[in-house]
Amino acid sequence: MRLAPWTQLRRRLPRPSHEIKTLQRPRLEVTTLFLDIKAGFDNLNPSTLRARLLAAHVPSYMVDWVSSFLSERTCTLVFQGSPNLSAPVSVVTPQGSPISPLHFLLYVAPLHMWVPKGLMVSYVDDFSITVASSSYRSNIRRLQELFSSISARGRDIGVSFSVPKTELIHWRTLSQKTPHSTAPIELEGHLFHPAGVVRWLGYWFTPALSPTHHFRHRLSLAKAIFSFVKRLSTPGAGVRPFLCHRIATALLYPILTCGADLLTPTYTALRGMNSFWHRVQRWTTNSLFSTPTSILAREACLPPIISYCRYRSRLAALRIACASPYANPASARLPESFPSLSSFRAQDSSRHLTKGVTNGD
Repeated sequence: MRLAPWTQLRRRLPRPSHEIKTLQRPRLEVTTLFLDIKAGFDNLNPSTLRARLLAAHVPSYMVDWVSSFLSERTCTLVFQGSPNLSAPVSVVTPQGSPISPLHFLLYVAPLHMWVPKGLMVSYVDDFSITVASSSYRSNIRRLQELFSSISARGRDIGVSFSVPKTELIHWRTLSQKTPHSTAPIELEGHLFHPAGVVRWLGYWFTPALSPTHHFRHRLSLAKAIFSFVKRLSTPGAGVRPFLCHRIATALLYPILTCGADLLTPTYTALRGMNSFWHRVQRWTTNSLFSTPTSILAREACLPPIISYCRYRSRLAALRIACASPYANPASARLPESFPSLSSFRAQDSSRHLTKGVTNGD
């Protein structure tokens, strides 16, 4: 399958930092407030959700199914010698069900609003509000107004935001020489100071949007797991080499490179990741420490980290570029000039970039 060149494709794909950098181009100061709904799944009102689905012209049989799913739920503990008695469940929608996040998204849809010179993004019960203006103080005032509006909307549907999980961050550019802003925000009598590092949806963000901190955290997690796993295979005994290869591929690779689909490791981060990965390759092949690192990847059949990171990035680019804009919000945010198989989006001047690509590929 051939598509646009990868460098061109990655530049056009929407990333978490894309909107922030776009707002920073006119030399505006950008601030983001991260919010988390308190016990969101427990506060879902079935009757309110049913009314919203009917107002959206959802077929009545689907509305009845949702109402049946959310009402009269019971739980039975099954173990040897148990009486198998059912007990009512107080939780409205279970978090372990794949349909529950969709129900919750429909329920909190009224919380979303248009933000001029900003952006509001949410994932289930995690919300982020980003604003831009000429100063961080102005951003604080705008965020306070937006928080009041979204809190009022939340009270109408019976949800509120968790105070301990609220975070604030002032974004900066790498070339910005001014001192870091320490302007806090006051929400409902609580004062929140800007954070130096924020974790959102599994990604670690710094004010300068550097991915180094994220991959350092992934590296520390991978080292902790590896120190435990390598006890299973001591030199000359324990787990066989091909099983060590499976452990490295299925366990250590995903932990170490988590986030590489949207973030690119810096040289500093790659240096530490490569050093750790050479240890994993030696453990897999039971090689000596004097073995040249240039042949470890071939001996262990484990590609270098940089190659795997590029592979994950390309897979993410393909998923977004080839997905329907009606099914993937990231695909819907691609510009209309982006080359696509969708006839309504791809312009005639861009169709040469999709040469050789068919719907069956």
